Order: sequence, then structure tokens, then C-alpha cells
Amino acid sequence: MKNNFIRLTLLASLFCNVPGLHLQAQAPHPERIYLSGTGIDNTVTWDFLCSKGQNSGKWKKIEVPCNWELQGFGEYTYGRWYTIKGAKPSDETGIYRHKFEAPKSWSGQRVKIYFDGVMTDTEVLINGKLAGEMHQGGFNRFCYDITDLLTLGKKNTLEVKVAKESANSSINAAERKADWWLYGGIYRPVWLEVVPQVHIEHFVLNADQHGKFQASCEMYGDAKGYELHVSVRGLKDGKTVLTNTGQSALSKKITDSGKEQQIEGQWADIQTWSTEDPNLYVARLELKSPEGKVIQTRETRIGFRTVEFFPQDGVYLNGTKLVVKGINRHSFSVDGGRATSAAMSRQDALLIKEMNMNAVRSHYAPDEHFLDMCDSLGIVYMDELAGWQNCYDEKVGSKLVKEMVQRDVNHPSIIIWSNGNEGGWNYQLDKLFAQYDKLQKRHVVHPWADFNDLDTHHYPAYLTGVARFTNGYKVFMPTEFMHAMYDQGGGAGLRDFWDRWNTNPLFAGGFIWVFCDEAPKRSDKGGILDSDKSNAPDGVVGPRREKEGSFYAIRAQWSPIQLKPLLITSHFNGNFLVTNEYTYTNLKECKMTYKVLSCDTPLKGVTQSVELSHGEVTLPAIQPGETGTAHFDLPDNFHEGDVLELEAFDKNGHSICNWSYPIRLVKQYFDHKMAQSPMTLEALPKATVSRNATHIVLNSAKVSVTFDATTGIIKQVKAGETEVPFKDGPVAVGMKMRYEPSLSYVRETQEGAIFCAKYKGAADSIVWRLTDQGLLYMDAILLNRASGGGGFDDAFMDTKVYNLGLTFSYPEANCTGMKWLGRGPYRVWKNRIPGTNYNIWHKDYNNTITGESFENLIYPEFKGYHANMYWATLESDKTPFTVYSRNDGIFYHIFTPEEPVGRVRRTMPQFPEGDISFLLDIPAICSFKPIEQQGPNSQPGNIRIKQGDEGLHLNLMFDFRPSANINTSR
Repeated sequence: MKNNFIRLTLLASLFCNVPGLHLQAQAPHPERIYLSGTGIDNTVTWDFLCSKGQNSGKWKKIEVPCNWELQGFGEYTYGRWYTIKGAKPSDETGIYRHKFEAPKSWSGQRVKIYFDGVMTDTEVLINGKLAGEMHQGGFNRFCYDITDLLTLGKKNTLEVKVAKESANSSINAAERKADWWLYGGIYRPVWLEVVPQVHIEHFVLNADQHGKFQASCEMYGDAKGYELHVSVRGLKDGKTVLTNTGQSALSKKITDSGKEQQIEGQWADIQTWSTEDPNLYVARLELKSPEGKVIQTRETRIGFRTVEFFPQDGVYLNGTKLVVKGINRHSFSVDGGRATSAAMSRQDALLIKEMNMNAVRSHYAPDEHFLDMCDSLGIVYMDELAGWQNCYDEKVGSKLVKEMVQRDVNHPSIIIWSNGNEGGWNYQLDKLFAQYDKLQKRHVVHPWADFNDLDTHHYPAYLTGVARFTNGYKVFMPTEFMHAMYDQGGGAGLRDFWDRWNTNPLFAGGFIWVFCDEAPKRSDKGGILDSDKSNAPDGVVGPRREKEGSFYAIRAQWSPIQLKPLLITSHFNGNFLVTNEYTYTNLKECKMTYKVLSCDTPLKGVTQSVELSHGEVTLPAIQPGETGTAHFDLPDNFHEGDVLELEAFDKNGHSICNWSYPIRLVKQYFDHKMAQSPMTLEALPKATVSRNATHIVLNSAKVSVTFDATTGIIKQVKAGETEVPFKDGPVAVGMKMRYEPSLSYVRETQEGAIFCAKYKGAADSIVWRLTDQGLLYMDAILLNRASGGGGFDDAFMDTKVYNLGLTFSYPEANCTGMKWLGRGPYRVWKNRIPGTNYNIWHKDYNNTITGESFENLIYPEFKGYHANMYWATLESDKTPFTVYSRNDGIFYHIFTPEEPVGRVRRTMPQFPEGDISFLLDIPAICSFKPIEQQGPNSQPGNIRIKQGDEGLHLNLMFDFRPSANINTSR
């Protein structure tokens, strides 16, 4: 937009037509006259001069609001510059100019100019004269009264001088020596407000769960003889709320000249605000002159709720103990740096709710519209004064506390104030939070410290700790845990920590680090996105909010409806156990549906699942914390299906989680589908086997397989005249095995040509059978001998098992995609299987490096481990083939993901050698702390073989026939 100023009575915001929610992306502010745009999606062009770096030394145009680096000015700096020897942060300055009209109708009123966020030191001039003292600090709203500097009826010149680095060393230490990008400029909106000479300058509200209402109004000017009126209406329905005496408003005649005036009363029949029922109202404050004329009106959203903290007890919301499921979040956009928009706040808040979260924290005060969305959606917020690991001095810090609390104090979503982060607190500032939060006096924490009766220790190990957390006697709430750098953390092993912490009633929840990868567009590098190597790819979503695997893992593990372990057998009668993990909601208010899916095999040319039936699940009427039985009547065709899919919905109809269960385990599925699959009726010659000193060849009319006679390794597979480059296996993974040629044998039978490879060590035998139709069966028996196999290396496997199975090679360049039946669509780690579901999935080949491939960020990633494979077709323009599991629990490793170039150390556990592996165990991914400090489901496996054990089976069938794979290959 190119207007001189914009008057907005309602932001161009998005609405969501969802029952029970009023999702206006920002509360309306008709009192504001915008000189800038309202966000990165709505900017106004100003004039700008930059002192250094890109496009410096000349007056140019710039869009406001936006950090100037993103507009092609100055230089980029990441906040950990101090870790690089000799490095210094960029320190350019900028001058903004903009002209605006000041109509004569403003005469006799006061005019104030507001800046919602400028980095970092700011001087404001109106018509060449200073509006007031320099403002210092980059994350807070500030304003000046410019009444006496304006020329009414003419254009006025606004000039804003901004220094990226502050003249105050404590501000630089608190804000600009930190683990985030350092930006410069005006990145949040700028606006004017025109108010009467006597007006309400600021107000603090408190609306509690019982309808009690208090307002403390700071007056500008002598308001003696004026009158305050407060009315309340429902946000959704607009209906006026009456007081307990039947009045439509509270009123107070001001009888003195005091600056602070209070009004209170009791509203009747209110609905409370909570994380699950975020009922909002609009409080309307009116100031009437002595003559009875309304001269000022202010409206703000409120929620009737009570927040309390009790030492050695917990955080309570409306008298109910609250356990927050939270995430940390930066204010960030690819195109704007710290400049975002109301639409982006709405998007982020909805994504956070989709992960079944109910809380957010950040390292500084967020955009106002993000708090509006938290109010609307029932997300509680920990509002933090900046100070990453160093604190503000008392003088400037006192001003910034006041600015932050005064802006945010009336949001019902705010439950806790935070003074700095990881040592970045000034103890002298703690008392100021209650001074400005005068009616509620919400609790104050120091994140990562055990302070003020609330232990917020960062990145605890599973067994933390001695006399704290699960073993302690203080309320605990880790304000950072499960660090999600690259593909690590996030949802990996989350439930282990959660279940352990919940064994202590002093647990109050925690906050995962962090919501999104912070990779801004580099105007100085051709527009690439840059996370500064390993410093900022920490999100569970990408910089443009692309969903990573951890997104769905968190969603599943934090679902407020949890299912007890369920296995579908022939005795299944539609009953299964569910646990209510809501805070307030009875499950009778929720909904669950089922679908029965048929998932056929490529042998029948199937490309996707087919729904056979669907219906409703009856949920039990159980309160939070209770477990009960859910039920659905099995449809007549239930056992004709292959997958049961369940989906739960909250009281407003939002999907909260999906689960799926195989109706048949793998062997049952395989036998059932093979019996249904038509085989060719043409007369085929019998499969044969030949053996000489160097080769063993299984041969059929359509497929031949050649093994090295001295190693038992596949050397060549041919489908007709085409070589399928699947070879160089089986090679043992996570165990030792030695091929024994003298014990191995070949045979021709009615069922096909057989090569039985015998081993010593961890493997007993691998039987290869090629049928007349060209299907290659593999039956491996592993770990069935307590002796280690005839005395060969009794310690035939490690006590810590990371990968266990067999691996082969296949050229990655031949692969174009994959279609499979199993868990998907995301890859898994041992400790991050939740969030994947059974179905027929497809993905094209990609080489995404999680948190780094920003120019071509394709999720789900192609490479890695995939769980519970039933069958998988490796797609290729030349050599496709399909492999079928014939026993349960097989992990399918398809190629090895590349490590991020910007990593400091290895980010993923070691993958098996080879390109394609079939495994019975896989490793976990770490989450900031090493694996040994994670929970039990992250630990490597171990196994002990005793005499008489049947051993482990790894049974597969390969279909290399071109005609069988043509329908499922691209």
C-alpha cells in the first residue's frame, strides 16, 4: 500500500467459521491512525537512508514495517557473532522519513504517536523537533505526545533515527548477544491516536472466574467531575451482559483529581475463559464529560478467569490445576525478519493448536496480534522480558518492564511473567511486574532457574534430578526441553519424559524448543534462506511453516485423548480403552469416527486404499484423568478390511488425532492377499538352480538371481534381459555372521528352486526360493543359538543394539519414488514412531536435509527408516521392484539421509551400510542431550539368546518382474 496514512476500523484479518470459536486474527483498534502498514503483508512506503552496508549512502524507498536487512539495506548478523574470533555485529544506522496530514479537526485534542517495535535505539522528530528522549530496547511498544509539534491543516514530517546497536551496553548484552538473528529498523506498526485533553491514558482490568470485575484507570488531566462507564458484551453473540443487580453497565463518578481511578462490580451469568473454552467478551470503557457527553471510548477483549500459583502445589486456572503443553516461538517471517502479520499469527496459533498444545513462550514480548490469537484459541502465554543470557541495567530495564506489562496486562492468555532467560535477569526488576500487573499480580519466573518456588530447569535429562523434578518437592515446569534442531528432538521420546514427570503431582508442564526454523531471506545472497548453519534450524516446522515429522509426533503424544495399546485380533469386538487427558472436558462432549480400509497389494495393481465402511465410535462419559471403554459396532465387512483408522474430534469439531491399526498382522495379510492374487495361467517352465565354484544361480522364465558361491551374496538380479541393480547383500547389520559354503546347499522342489545359505555367528540360515512365476522368497533365521554358532565368537553381537538386520545395495540414482503399505508418510526413529499411521503411501524421491534444504524443502523426507512395512515398491524408470514383508515389525531403511552441511557435530545416528536395509531394530534420534540421558524408549536394545529359543525371523518376498511393477512405478 502506498497511502500517506491508513485509518483502519478493522484489520484485514481472517476469520474461521468453526463452531464455538471467534477467530478474528487481531482485535479491532478503531482509535488507531496507521502511518505504516499493519504487518509484513500490508506495508507503506517511506523514505530511508542507511549508513553502511547494502544500499547505503543514498536516500531510497523502504517498506514499513519490516526489518531493513530484508529490504536490502545494511548487513545481516546472527546473535552468536561473539563465538567467532574477531567478529563484530553489524552496527549501521538508518533514518526514516514520512509525511502525514494533521487535520485542523484535531485542534483542542492531544495527539500521540506509537511505535510497536523498533530495533534498537530510536529518536523521533516531528517537523525537525525531538518528540522526547531516545527510546532504547528493540522489543517493546513506546509512544510520544506530539501535540505541540504538529502543524494542523498541513503535511507534517516524521523523521525516525534508528541505531541498530544500542548506546546502552546492557541492551546490547541482553538483546544483541543472543541465539537469534539481530535485525534493525521499524518492524512493527506505527500509528497515531487522537484523544481529548482529559482522557484515560492506560487501564488495567481483572475479570475473574466468578464474574468479579475490576478496572484501574490512569487518567491524563484533571478528571474530577467526569464519569467512567464500563459495559460488557459477548464477543460471539454481541449480547450485553448484565451485572448481578440487573444493570447493563458499571459507572463511577470521579470525585477527585487523582491520577488513578478504580471501578469494580459483578457481572452475572458469565462463561469462563479456559484453554478448552476460551470464551471472550468485549469490555467497553467510556469516559463522559461533566456535561454527560461521551468523549472517549476504548474496547478490549477480556476473559473471565482466575490464575493462581501455589508453592508446592501448582499453577491453577479457574481452580483447576493446569499442566501446560507448550512450545517456544520466535516472532519471525522469511520476508520480514521480526516483522510478521495478523494472518501469520493466526496461522501459527492454529498450527500450535493442531499439535494439541495449549501454551507458548518466547524470549521477548510477541506481536500484539499473536496474543489476540492466544486469547481466541485458549493458548496460555508466558510473557518474557528480553535478556537472552545477560540482563538489562536497572534504569533501562525498569522502563522496559513497564512498557511490556502495560501493553499485555489485559490479555487473559497471560498466566506467568518471565524476567529474562538463562541468567539474563536483573533481580531488581522482579518486583516491578506486580507493580504494573496491580490487580492480578501473576507469578514471575527466571527461565532455567529454580526460582520463586517454580523450577524451570532447561533440557533436563530423563532422570533429572537429585532432589528436584520428579524427585523434588517444588512445582516444576521446564521452560525449554526436547530441542528440535534439524530432525532431532521435538517429538522424539516425548512421551517418556511426559509420563515420568506426570508421576509427580507437582509437575506443571513444559515448553518444547522451538516452533519454527528461523531462516530469513538473505537480500545480500540472492534471496537464499539462511539459518546460520546449525544456529537456527531448531523448529518442528520450517521457515514457511512446513510440517516436519516431529509435528505429527507431538500431535499424537499430546493428544488429549489417548488410546491404550490395541491389537486387532479375530476376537476384537469393537471395544478399546481410552484415557481422557483434557484439563476440563468430559469425553462425552467429543466425537470419534472409524473407517475400515482395504489396502491391496501391487500384485492386484492397487495404487491406493479403499474405504469399505465408516461410522461413529461411542466415547465414554469420563472426566479428565479417567480411563474408560470406547465402542463401535463392527460392520459386517470389518474382517474384509486391512486397516482400522480412528479419528478423534474435540467439542468444536476440530480433528485432534488419528490412529490406525492393522486388522491383519503381516503374515496373515500376506497369505490372505496371495490367495486372492491371480497368478498367470500360462505354462511356465520349472525354476532351476545351478551351482559351480564361483556362482549359484536361481533361474525362472522371468527372473534369475545370481549369488557368489563363496560369500552367499547376491551379485546380479535379472528381470528378463534387464539387470535390476539390487545386490551386494545380505550383509549383516548390528551382528556378525559368516557364510559357510560347505554347509550350504541347493535344491529343486515343487515350490521352486532353493538355495539354503548356512552361517555361523548370529545367523543360522537364509533360505532363498525362486518360484516358477519369478517370485523370490527370503527366509532368514537369526539369533537362535545360545552358543554363537559352533564356537564362532560367542559375543556375536553387542550389548547395545542400534540396527539389527540385513542390508543390500541399490543405486540411488535409479530411484524416482516409493509406494508402500505401512506406517507413514514420515520417516521414523526408534523414539519417534507416534504420529505415523498405517495406509498406502506414496512419495517422490527427494533429497531433503531437514532444516537445511530451504530452497527445495520437501516433506516428508524420502530417505531414512520407515516402520512396519507390509510391502514397498521402489519406483524407477528402469528397474522398479516390490518387496513384501512376511513377518511383523520390519523397518525399511531406504537410502541414507545426508548430514546437514552446517552441522557442528553428527546430527543422526549411524545408518547401516548399503542402500536398502530390512531391520528388526533401529536407533533413536537424540534431543539435545545424548541418548543415554533420554528415556527408556530411546535406549538401544539388547538381546539374550538361550538354548531352545526359536530365534528371530526376517522373511521377505521380492517381485522383480517388470510386468508386476509397471502399474505402481512412475
